Amino acid sequence: MDLAMRPEDVAFRDEVRAFLDEQLTDDLKAHAKLTPGILADHDLRVEWLKRLHKRGWSAPSWPKEYGGPGWNVMQRFIWSSECAAAGAPLGSNMGLSMVGPTLMGHGTPEQRAKYLPRILSGEDWWCQGYSEPGSGSDLASLQCRAVADGDDYVINGTKLWTTGAHIANKMFCLVRTDPKAKPQEGISFILIDEFPAPGIKIEPIITLAGDHEVNQVFFDDARVPRANLVGAENNGWTVAKYLLEFERGGAAHGANLRNSINRLKAIATTERDDGERLIDDPAFRRKIDETDVEVTAVEFTEHRIMSQLSNGQNPGAAASMIKLRGADTNQRITELCVEAIGYYAAPHVLEARNWGSNVAPVGPEHALMVMPKYLNTRATTIYGGSNEVQHNIMAKLVLGL
Repeated sequence: MDLAMRPEDVAFRDEVRAFLDEQLTDDLKAHAKLTPGILADHDLRVEWLKRLHKRGWSAPSWPKEYGGPGWNVMQRFIWSSECAAAGAPLGSNMGLSMVGPTLMGHGTPEQRAKYLPRILSGEDWWCQGYSEPGSGSDLASLQCRAVADGDDYVINGTKLWTTGAHIANKMFCLVRTDPKAKPQEGISFILIDEFPAPGIKIEPIITLAGDHEVNQVFFDDARVPRANLVGAENNGWTVAKYLLEFERGGAAHGANLRNSINRLKAIATTERDDGERLIDDPAFRRKIDETDVEVTAVEFTEHRIMSQLSNGQNPGAAASMIKLRGADTNQRITELCVEAIGYYAAPHVLEARNWGSNVAPVGPEHALMVMPKYLNTRATTIYGGSNEVQHNIMAKLVLGL
């Protein structure tokens, strides 16, 4: 494994850094710091996407033929890492990361022509209709039904934990079109153009941190044109799996964790215990150092994955390993941040986290987002494939169990 970047990668990294220095304003960075989870303020995301789109960098994983930059795996990784290090707003744009790639692989020419340009420009914002009550990690058990009726599908059921549904104008959805088929063989992938529309109701779910990121969406005889089917009917599972193949590589778990532990060190340097800096307390310093080792392990594992992908190799179970360790380490860092700020974790001043608010936080500024981030990261070991699922994958691929 060669961890050294090639000259062309160094040149690309410098180009990215120059762009971020110019386009990532202090307001954008300050605003992004107020995001506890994966969904930044919508106006902030739109502004950042416009700047990226103007440069042709709004869709890092898209090929040139569809309006993307055509970056390779290493370039996408460098981009993600540098954005994380610079404090860029979190995109969480499911149109760019999920719908677009799906249409490239399984959509019709008409669907690609209709949707892809609007995704790139930010005219359309998509949400994902996958999980349901009782169908999360076991997604193949979903029960939301779509019944053909003339030129339409009539949809009944519900979707849960729908991130960004309250600000989206489009939804992509997995529905059951053949209830008699085996679970993975009776599912179809459809696009909901008018969202919300008659028969579709969105109910907010407020998280423990007080944020409105996720929702429950109810379908009551909602009608969607059958022309919005992506791929063949009852072949939606194959379409959904394509996303994983397309998006493999390019994440930046290590860079995000490095930012987080540096933030922890800064808090521990500022906070004092009995007149001494908390970071000078041997017991607490040991906790930081042990977690720092975990971050380094994630970084090196990530570099190994990038090296394998760049050479056309399949990293196998390493993707599950990085997801598992990244989620656990992220939670550990937020736990130590809460421990570091002590009683300042108790006040819940939601208004102080709103951009432009004149409500002052209780305690030092660095304490404002500690508890919200801690609460939000409780979900990281569940979404995107729970820890239990990742353990099963590793047991199968590595241990042969």
